[in-house]
Amino acid sequence: MNRFKNIIISGADGKPITVDIFYKVSNPQPVIIYAHGFNGFKDWGNFDAIAEQFALAGFVFIKFNFSHNGVTPDEPENFVDLEAFGNNNYTKQLDDLEKIIEWALDKNNSHSEALDTNNLFLIGHSLGGGIVLLKAVDDLRVTGITTWASVDQCKTPWANWSAEKLEKWKKTGVDYYTNSRTGQQLPLFYQLYQDFQDNLERLNIMHAVQKLNIPLLICHGSNDEAVQVSSAHTIHEMAKNSRLFLVASDHVFGRKHPWPQNEMPPPMQEVINETISFFKKI
Repeated sequence: MNRFKNIIISGADGKPITVDIFYKVSNPQPVIIYAHGFNGFKDWGNFDAIAEQFALAGFVFIKFNFSHNGVTPDEPENFVDLEAFGNNNYTKQLDDLEKIIEWALDKNNSHSEALDTNNLFLIGHSLGGGIVLLKAVDDLRVTGITTWASVDQCKTPWANWSAEKLEKWKKTGVDYYTNSRTGQQLPLFYQLYQDFQDNLERLNIMHAVQKLNIPLLICHGSNDEAVQVSSAHTIHEMAKNSRLFLVASDHVFGRKHPWPQNEMPPPMQEVINETISFFKKI
């Protein structure tokens, strides 16, 4: 197994993107790029063990930290760059994903011999699911997508906020999101909302889904409280070429962080197996 961890490339506003790449053999294999969700990172819940499963199944698996997700190359599992977290937004994440795709498909990439650049798949969890759906509309190199517990609109985390709270956010310039795992108060600068308002069409996930012509697998937990399963049904109904796969589980398919064992909980393993099978058929 070839495992290369914490490769650094330049992301939005010059902030670093930290990248991992896994593959079993050095002959060309289909490429999968995974995008984590809001309040997530590439190593959450022992994601290396998941990456290895995809590599053993015959894929090159790439995962990365968005440049403004709040972790750093020195502390890739801790939210220590709160200024970056507060300045994160959806267009920066789209730009970061573009940079990852360009890096992966670059013939000068030191791993290029292992990558079949004619078969590029994207996986996105939660908000990352929305990001990969938006990106695939603009990038014809993407040949298939799987979403895991994806949002159906770019309104994380304010979708259910009251008008009063939104107005207060505008006046103060900052609100705070509580990380349930660490207890940290993570800043959300008002620029996040402004970025959404300034890019309404570009960030319209449902419009993107309607335009997609490539195969789409939609995986979702039927007991998801963070992103209701209705989002999966909405995406499925709007898509031209999609498959809906539901499991009796939560937003993270039974995992938690840290996850010390390599064996995945049954719901997560079901989703992995379904995703591998789906991509192999494309």
